[in-house]
Amino acid sequence: MTTIRLTVAQAIVRYLATQYTERDGEQQRFFAGMFGIFGHGNVTGIGQALEEVGDDLTFYRPQNEQAMVHTAAAYAKAKNRLQTLACTSSVGPGATNMITGAALATVNRLPVLLLPGDTFANRVPHPVLQQLEYTLGQDVSVNDAFRPVSKYWDRISRPEQVIASLPEAMRVLTDPAETGAVTLALPEDVQTEAFDFPASLFEKRVWKVRRPLPVEEDLVEAAELLRSARNPLIVAGGGVIYSEASAALDGFASEFGIPVSETQAGKGVLPWNHPWNVGPIGAAGGLAANRIARDAELVLAIGTRLADFTTSSKTAFQHPDVKIVSINVGSMDAHKLGATPLVGDARATIEALENRLRASNAPTRDVTPVAALKSEWAAAVDDLIRPRAGESLTQPQVIGLVNEASSPEDVVVCAAGGMPGDLLKLWRPLTPKGYHVEYGYSCMGYEIAGGLGVKMADPGREVYVMVGDGSYLMLHTEIVTSIQEGYKLTIVLVDNGGFRCIRELQTQSGSPAFGNELRYRDEATNRLDGPTVQVDFARNAESLGAKAYTATTAVELGNALSAAKTETITTVIYVPIESQERVRGFEGWWDVPIAEVSDEPDVNAARVEYDAGRAKQRWFT
Repeated sequence: MTTIRLTVAQAIVRYLATQYTERDGEQQRFFAGMFGIFGHGNVTGIGQALEEVGDDLTFYRPQNEQAMVHTAAAYAKAKNRLQTLACTSSVGPGATNMITGAALATVNRLPVLLLPGDTFANRVPHPVLQQLEYTLGQDVSVNDAFRPVSKYWDRISRPEQVIASLPEAMRVLTDPAETGAVTLALPEDVQTEAFDFPASLFEKRVWKVRRPLPVEEDLVEAAELLRSARNPLIVAGGGVIYSEASAALDGFASEFGIPVSETQAGKGVLPWNHPWNVGPIGAAGGLAANRIARDAELVLAIGTRLADFTTSSKTAFQHPDVKIVSINVGSMDAHKLGATPLVGDARATIEALENRLRASNAPTRDVTPVAALKSEWAAAVDDLIRPRAGESLTQPQVIGLVNEASSPEDVVVCAAGGMPGDLLKLWRPLTPKGYHVEYGYSCMGYEIAGGLGVKMADPGREVYVMVGDGSYLMLHTEIVTSIQEGYKLTIVLVDNGGFRCIRELQTQSGSPAFGNELRYRDEATNRLDGPTVQVDFARNAESLGAKAYTATTAVELGNALSAAKTETITTVIYVPIESQERVRGFEGWWDVPIAEVSDEPDVNAARVEYDAGRAKQRWFT
């Protein structure tokens, strides 16, 4: 056997550079590069390897370990999970900083490879700097905390172990049903150890991403349910977009006259003005989709996890005999809500169902009732986003103005707080990749790092990052990385004085406002209910190298958005919001428990409403 003598770190870098994916005959390199922040646990291992043998693996230096995982996840999402980036850190805090990003990637089924440094396998110098000493065993480090948030986890304690572990890591990363964060913990001494690796390990390998079909019996059963349904509804999730099934869904819905509702991950799968697109569904949904969902006797869920926001915490579907058919490449998701499972690729399965329905002369349906609901919903959106002369801007109006200024191929990015719910209702995308909101983990701080990942995946698109002041203060440092690498973002920073979304949830639940606003402490009450803390966000952005504008009116915001298009560097548009007008709910519900016992009358009243909502919840078996 021909061998090549390399360190473990050099072998890993060489291996990653030769991995490719292929779907529908199109190949691409799987790892577009590696993010890294170096310390004593990886600088002489992975760092040395990247410098010496990493020319085919572009290295990026971010500002924060959590942020680099978010960027990699966003990149993978934008690339339909066919390409991603790896992330390396040192031991200790560098490693644990990545755990939140790992959880986000796994929750959202997005492939990222994490290579945290670990303490010495030989244990000679223990305890080393940043080591956690675990009294019940010496084989535990902080990297074991990655286990529950990783789809595959391994610790490389001997050089030859990478020969088996690296292909396993790739198998999981490229499996649409199993993908998520993959963690290979790398003891710092092992990274530098040499071994005679088989030369074949470093040959180009193509991982083929197949389009599996459900078994025939399930297809026949699902087709019959669809053929006989009088009021069906499609719930389109992110799996439709990852499968590049928009055209197939368009043809299917149009031919048989089935309304299509959207989840956060599925928004944009059809243009917002498509005659059969009834808009967002669920707790943050719109009136068209939610009214159709209420009466649907058959729900065809495609590529969705059917999370609580989508199902209005299992109150969305109120037909007494409602049945669920679920298309999903993952068996767990396909079986949710007692569904008839169609375990398979979204595009291939839609096409297979279409052929069976066409052969059985399935009925088509009149679009007129759907058009009436769409018209009512469009009017509600128009009213919310329309600026009013002489009045301060509201968040919905800011969203409308940014949407109006953007082009069909541009991308809006968001993640947490009240903004995602408002965007789901109000943003009007025309392309499947025009809407990028991370809501599986709803992670504050994802926005700017995620926007960077989207821009890296497709530099030709303008990327609009919508972020609140709370999320911005948590993790805005990748502004520096975007400028360093020349990836321009337009960041619209809406300032409402703290965690206003949760404050609203708090007060709507009967509690007085407490602990969610950015205020000074009042010495008299010893609570954070003093004057508002003023932060100069525009100067903060400028200090990081960005161009900054401040906009307090619709005209100023329009001018700032126009100016931002001509800028070549990341631009922050600061929009202070005085009005707290938000988008009301449209016949959706979200299960947020209210205190069962309280001395607050408003809490007791909210509990009564909560119990009424719970009464509509259904068991699906």
